[in-house]
Amino acid sequence: MKQKKYNISVEATLEVIGGKWKCVILCHLTHGKKRTSELKRLMPDITQKMLTQQLRELESDGVINRIVYNQVPPKVEYELSEYGTSLESILSALCSWGEEHITKVYGDKFSVLEDSILNESLK
Repeated sequence: MKQKKYNISVEATLEVIGGKWKCVILCHLTHGKKRTSELKRLMPDITQKMLTQQLRELESDGVINRIVYNQVPPKVEYELSEYGTSLESILSALCSWGEEHITKVYGDKFSVLEDSILNESLK
C-alpha cells in the first residue's frame, strides 16, 4: 500500500474536519455529549444519512467517541474524544472568523444567526 503524501499539512486537517457538516457537529459536541436525535434537531438542514456518515467518519478518525448503552430501547451518544478536544481552539477560531465575516457582509450578525446555544456567547 502506497503511503499518503500531502502537499501542505492543512490538507491532513481538512481530510478530518473538512466538509459542510463536520465542524458544525464538532462545535455542538464541545458543549457535551449528544444523541443523534439531538444533533439532528440542532442541524435541521442535514439529512439523517449525511449525519450518520459524518459521525462514522469522525469516529473512524478518532475525533469523537460513540458510546453505546446496553438498554432497551438502545441509547447511543457521541462525545469529543481526548484527541478531538485538541480541535477546540481551531473550532473557536473558525467561529470568531465567521462572526467577523457575517458582520462585514450582513452588518447585524443577530439578523442572520439562528437562536442556538452555540451563539449564546455572542450576545
